[in-house]
Amino acid sequence: MRIDIITVMPEMLESPLNCSILKRAQDKGLVEIHVHNLRDYTTNKHRKVDDYPFGGEAGMVMQIQPVDACISHLKAERDYDEVIFTSPDGETLTQPMANRLSMARNLIILCGHYKGVDYRIREHLVTKEISIGDYVLTGGELPAAVIADAVVRLIPGAIGDEQSALSDSFQDNLLAPPVYTRPADYNGWRVPDILLSGHEAKIAEWRYEQALERTRRLRPDLLEE
Repeated sequence: MRIDIITVMPEMLESPLNCSILKRAQDKGLVEIHVHNLRDYTTNKHRKVDDYPFGGEAGMVMQIQPVDACISHLKAERDYDEVIFTSPDGETLTQPMANRLSMARNLIILCGHYKGVDYRIREHLVTKEISIGDYVLTGGELPAAVIADAVVRLIPGAIGDEQSALSDSFQDNLLAPPVYTRPADYNGWRVPDILLSGHEAKIAEWRYEQALERTRRLRPDLLEE
């Protein structure tokens, strides 16, 4: 897989894209992640990528020219499954969506910034808009890192134990059950006896019941879906 991220603040992505699972997946050759500075594609000498909005609204807007130039440059080199725009009013990122995106070969992620982007970018250049929640951030760099992390960890080989990803929260529309480790008794706080029994079928049943109970209590909306 290859992920190209377009941003006006590439330095914000240096750390999250080069740590933990994302770094190991890149080192193994499972994914290539390339960050592109949008200012490299502007035609003005000041490398400016924003301007005032028509109509007099407050704030600055990302211009279409550098975004089009960067996306066109990338598309001339390879085909892309999706051109994603990180936007607070996009489709909410979910585990099923991450599952689908993990099967793509090439993705572009455009990081929003300022007041927004020229709407023609969304109309003509973007194929998918993704939000990571109902709130507004300074820019789309952190959402882009979140999307990349959610997707890359699902690529076979990215995680040592691939079954671990399959048992994560939301994979079956349920929250994950409680997990425990040694010591079995800490200050009188004991691990549930069933987990120490060695009875795999009963343990599996307990985990399912716990997942169902936690989902019903914390995220009943998932059960409705």
